[in-house]
Formats: sequence, structure tokens, C-alpha cells
Amino acid sequence: MSESEIPPEGRPVDVYLDLLRVRMDTEDYRLLLDVVEPVLEAIDEHRLSGMDLALDGGDEELPQEVRDEAALVIATAVTGRLDNEVVELEVDDTGPVRVVTDAATAADPSRLGEIADFIRDRHRQNEELRGIAEASGLPTDF
Repeated sequence: MSESEIPPEGRPVDVYLDLLRVRMDTEDYRLLLDVVEPVLEAIDEHRLSGMDLALDGGDEELPQEVRDEAALVIATAVTGRLDNEVVELEVDDTGPVRVVTDAATAADPSRLGEIADFIRDRHRQNEELRGIAEASGLPTDF
């Protein structure tokens, strides 16, 4: 769907949610809304910076499709774009990592390699910091 197909009064995220409501199983859509509604409210109220968001489902395990769609809904709300995609990258140290990116980046192997390199570097830095914290007797759950 292109920007020109979005009704003037509609936000891209609302259009995307309407499409998902039609396409998804009712129970999966309910799970999706449970995950994204608090985030969408925080975005609308400009208080997203302090919010901790994990798409692991908490007590209720979320199907991967619902996690992916939740990530895409949030990306659409943040970017205003409907061309976001979930891409799985192989990262040696951590295994497969799913990231949301625009369609052009998703189609560019070189750019995806740069993102995977950044994730590897970040993981390495986190492990170094975790080791320093542990050796110093500080909490390591960051």
C-alpha cells in the first residue's frame, strides 16, 4: 500500500491495524492488540523513551507471527511508513536475530551485513561490560 492509498484522516498505523484485523485469526489479533496498545498510547503521549518493551509474550507465549506483526505495527507507528519488513539475520554469537527495517534495506545484503556487524559488536561490548560488572560485584542483568 502506498502513501497515496491512505485516507487523509487515517494514520498509517490505523490502516495497518485494520488490514491485520481482517487478515489475522481473532485470537492472534487480540494478542497483538494486548502487546501494541500500551506502546501506541505511549507514542501518542510522547512518553516512549522510558518504556521497556519485550515481545517475548511474558506469561503468555506469543506466536512468532504475532511478535513479527507487533514489531511491524510499532515500526509503522514510529516511522509512518507501511513498507517495513522483519528480517532475520544470522549473528554468530547470539544466533538468529530478527530486526525491523525498511524495504530498501531489507533488500540490500551489504546493508544487512552492516546491521549484523553492529549487533555482533554490541553483543561483544555487552559481554565485556557484564564481565566487568561481575568482577566488581555489580548487577549483571542489563
